[in-house]
Amino acid sequence: MAKNKLVAPVVKWVGGKRQLLDEITPLLPKRIASYCEPFLGGGAVLFSIQPSKAIVNDLNGDLVAVYETIRDDLESLLEDLKKHENTSEYFYALRDMDRDKEAYQAMTKVERASRLIYLNKTCFNGLFRVNSSGEFNSPFGHYKNPNIVVLRAVSKYFTSSNITFYSEDFAETLKRVNKGGFVYLDPPYDPVSDTASFTGYNKGGFDRNEQIRLKQCCDELTKRGVKFMLSNSATDFIKDLYKDYDITIVKAKRAINADASKRGAIEEVLIRNYG
Repeated sequence: MAKNKLVAPVVKWVGGKRQLLDEITPLLPKRIASYCEPFLGGGAVLFSIQPSKAIVNDLNGDLVAVYETIRDDLESLLEDLKKHENTSEYFYALRDMDRDKEAYQAMTKVERASRLIYLNKTCFNGLFRVNSSGEFNSPFGHYKNPNIVVLRAVSKYFTSSNITFYSEDFAETLKRVNKGGFVYLDPPYDPVSDTASFTGYNKGGFDRNEQIRLKQCCDELTKRGVKFMLSNSATDFIKDLYKDYDITIVKAKRAINADASKRGAIEEVLIRNYG
């Protein structure tokens, strides 16, 4: 199936891989029969490769619901997106709806998907972030024209391909991958310093015990004949943890620092179990 250049991330996500695609793409296997991504986030690599068969997962159930809605009920989603107002009052009222669990659960799946896309496009830096209770906590961005992405190309890709969505622990998703498959792993990164711990993907965080558990899953994939590529920060901990694998150092420009002058290039690693 020919790739559609209009298929691109619909949400901006912490650690998104769009700016690293030029480094990732040449290192991908030449042929990918089946694809798996257990930490989907914004899905830049999925949308770049556009595999016809894929298993994708994210622990954030609201994000997965966005993708399912784009696939299953696009017209209703596009209609619902029209109702949003680009004012701080409206933004904070809609943002804080997840504080009232009963009211939030009363929203339809389409309304929840529309809310997440709206908040993602209008919040500060356009970046999804939740607090330790799983509540959206990015401030209003004061952008005059939030770019509500045209979603038709992504919907067409989803409906013309065999993409299965999950919202579960990454280890469960990895069990679903058969021999000969390829997995791209983009977990929450190991912090480069004690103050750099950004755990806003979903409540619960991702500490070094989780990094070790993920590495054990990578060892299992290797034993089962499954190829993987993993992105992470180039900390001594990560480089030592994966010392038996192929490690490529790349430079990534990160934009999650509130101080624009501190958004410089930092070293990351691409780790593979294949040549």
